[in-house]
Amino acid sequence: MRNQVAVKVLLSFLIFAVFCSLAEANDTSWPYANETKEQRNQRMDWWRDARFGMFIHWGVYSVPAGIYKGHKVKGIGEWIMNRGKIPVAEYKEYAEGFNPVNYDPDKWVMLAKNAGIKYIVITSKHHDGFALYNSKVTDWDVVDATPYGKDLLKPLAEACKKHGIKLGFYYSQAQDWCHKGGAVMRVPAKAGWDNPDHEKIDKFTAEHSGHWDPAQLGSMDEYIKNIAAPQVREILTNYGDIAVLWWDTPVDMNKERADMLQPLISLQPGIITNNRLGGGYPGDLKTPEQHIPAKGLDYDWEACMTMNDTWGFKSYDHNWKSAKNLIRNLVDIASKGGNYLLNVGPTSKGEIPQESVERLKEIGKWMSVNSRSIYETTASPFAKLSWGRCTKKTYINGADLYLHIFDWPEDGKLILPGLKNKVQQAYLLENMKKLKAASVSDGVMVELPSEPLNEIDTVAVLKVKGELDIDKIIPSANAQGEIVLKAELANIHNPGYGSKAKLETINSKKNIGFWTDARVWIEWPFEVEKKAEFSVKTDVALTDKASEITIEIDDKKYRAELNPTGSYSNFKTVSIVDKITLNPGEHRLKIRPLRGKWSPVNLRDVTLKSLKISGR
Repeated sequence: MRNQVAVKVLLSFLIFAVFCSLAEANDTSWPYANETKEQRNQRMDWWRDARFGMFIHWGVYSVPAGIYKGHKVKGIGEWIMNRGKIPVAEYKEYAEGFNPVNYDPDKWVMLAKNAGIKYIVITSKHHDGFALYNSKVTDWDVVDATPYGKDLLKPLAEACKKHGIKLGFYYSQAQDWCHKGGAVMRVPAKAGWDNPDHEKIDKFTAEHSGHWDPAQLGSMDEYIKNIAAPQVREILTNYGDIAVLWWDTPVDMNKERADMLQPLISLQPGIITNNRLGGGYPGDLKTPEQHIPAKGLDYDWEACMTMNDTWGFKSYDHNWKSAKNLIRNLVDIASKGGNYLLNVGPTSKGEIPQESVERLKEIGKWMSVNSRSIYETTASPFAKLSWGRCTKKTYINGADLYLHIFDWPEDGKLILPGLKNKVQQAYLLENMKKLKAASVSDGVMVELPSEPLNEIDTVAVLKVKGELDIDKIIPSANAQGEIVLKAELANIHNPGYGSKAKLETINSKKNIGFWTDARVWIEWPFEVEKKAEFSVKTDVALTDKASEITIEIDDKKYRAELNPTGSYSNFKTVSIVDKITLNPGEHRLKIRPLRGKWSPVNLRDVTLKSLKISGR
């Protein structure tokens, strides 16, 4: 072993020397700095068309599987070393239990492909510093530290190539909890479990930038030079075509450190990177984590999300999302112009959990019929649809609108608000059954059968003629002078981690429910036709504790107290703004919980009622 380590150290110096030569010869760290719009579009085309990828978090953390010293460690499974404050030497002992004898990369890739997934991103090295391949600069890898003793990435790369799936690598460039000098995100010692030494540990981490073990201390610059940069070179040169490089948590990353890594991207011409390198480099895509942006983003983006509550395997995390939830997430993300990177966390034996397998197969059934409404589509042209989502494909002389119907209309009449194009053809995607579509005063109405073909999402297709011509339809005054902001038209802004507010139905009426997190906020756009004074009311339901909210209408702010109604199903109308004067034009109303004075609330529609018209 000593001779082997000595050889690795010598090789690390040789690799770094080559790296330095590359960096010195390349003054521009960001290889796409001078890329034209056409060049960028060409490079990003495959990724934008794909819409659906698989994330794989796999490593030594799957051995403890969320449990340390008999305690269930809180938080995500791959962070157990940090949240449990496990010493380096003790954590490394878990490698003896990492023996993925049931690993079948061909089976994994086919599972992904049959689910409709187009690309895979796997953790080549996560924050614990453990590499899933035979790294030449450390012995903290699957070949040298585990009884399995074989590279895990090479057979996956071969299987991806065989089955036409693009491969990407996740690499933790900054955080590394086992190599000296690697960065650490500071987490309180009691955040994971009731650690009896928490005061002593917290004092040490406060004095040492989050590190809890003296074995972690060292120069981050040296870590980047001797571990991170050579390893990035390894993963970008030893496994054929790599489509994506996925950086993560740029703790203590500055431009100088990022510049040690960025030139290596050129080893894979055309590679796509995310926005998490640090050092001011934007990457090619933004990465909202564990949430879907309410309205999409103004840049290429990819929502990375789990099937339960963890990325790395945890033996006791059984909070699995339903296939319905996952399919609708995929549709929601595509309708906002993003990609869905859906995670699986294999076990230490090399098996994807059966619950993940079952859900991927359910997604595959839906995609086998409806994938045309996902692949190569772009974002919805509509402001908001109360019944579901829309994706589209545009052509020189027309467009295909894919109508994803989540809530089947009781009267069988589906309205496309503001659509002015002539409909050439309308049909159900699953069985090609023709539908009647006609222009009406507020858009286009499609007549549907009495029952949906799929309760999760039945897709109807509208082929329209010419360039899309759609009036922006947002809530405005009705005949009674009221502007009704329906719950199903709200933009719900959920945080990445924490509970998610969502639509539900109580007593046959829609409301925003599960609003337990004070970071969640909601908003509606609306239009005022004539200058007028309005009062604002809403229907709320909450149990036995009052709650306070702030209401923002453009630049004006108000505060309201919501009193208990006795239950979450007993809705009562409350006034939240007594009077506000609004000019003609588009406005936005936002409701935010008041931190420290918030308790969960169910909220239905918000109504602005005209008090009097002030002028024209």
